Amino acid sequence: MTSTRHTSSAFGRDVTLGGAAREFVRHPSPWVIGALFAGAVTARIAVGVSTWPDALVPLVMLALFPVLEWIIHVFVLHWRPKRVAGLTVDPLLARKHRAHHGDPRNIPLDFIPAPVFVWLVPLLLAITAFAFPRIELGLTFLIVITALGLAYEWTHFLIHTDYKPKTALYKATWRHHRNHHYRNEHYWFTVTTSGTADRIFGTEPTPDTVEKSPTAKRLHGLDIAST
Repeated sequence: MTSTRHTSSAFGRDVTLGGAAREFVRHPSPWVIGALFAGAVTARIAVGVSTWPDALVPLVMLALFPVLEWIIHVFVLHWRPKRVAGLTVDPLLARKHRAHHGDPRNIPLDFIPAPVFVWLVPLLLAITAFAFPRIELGLTFLIVITALGLAYEWTHFLIHTDYKPKTALYKATWRHHRNHHYRNEHYWFTVTTSGTADRIFGTEPTPDTVEKSPTAKRLHGLDIAST
C-alpha cells in the first residue's frame, strides 16, 4: 500500500481491469473498507437467523445511496471554507477534494483519505450497534454500506484512470463524472450512477447546454491548499 503521488498515465495508455485492480489494492482505503466488510459478514454468519427485514435493509440502502452520494458531495466535499468565531472551518475531506479537482489524475487523491477512517470506522460501528432494534439488522447495514463503499472507491478510481468504458452502463457513469470534473463542477454530483439523484435535485443538465466552468479545477476560485 502506498500514497505516493502518481497519475493514471503511470499505467500507460492501455489500462486493463487487471492492471487497475493491482493499483487499486496498493492504497489503504480498499483494505480498511474490505476488512470492515469481511468482519461484518463473519459476524452476520455467526449471529445467524435471517428475516424479511434483512432483505429490506439492503433494498432501502441501494435506493438511498445515490442520494447519500449527492448530499456528501455537495455539502461535505464541496464545502466552502468558513470563518467561525475567528477560526477557519475547512475539513480535511473538503481540502483533499479541492486538491482532487486541481489534479484529477493524481491517483492517491481518488481515495477516501486514510485519516478519515479514524472517526468513520467508529461511527459505522456505533450505527451498527445502536441504530437498529436488532444486531442482525445492524450487521446487515454494515455489510451493505461497506460493499457500497468499495463499489464507490473502485468506480471513482477507475473513472480517473485511462481505462476505456466497455459497457453502456459504465460509459454513462464515466461520462457523468468526467462532466463534473472537466465541464462544470456545479453539476453531476453522483459517482457510481448517472441520472439518479442528480435528476431528482436538478443537477443533471444536458452537457451541451452548460458552459465550461473556469473554476472546475479551482473549487470556489480558491488556491489548492497543501495536502
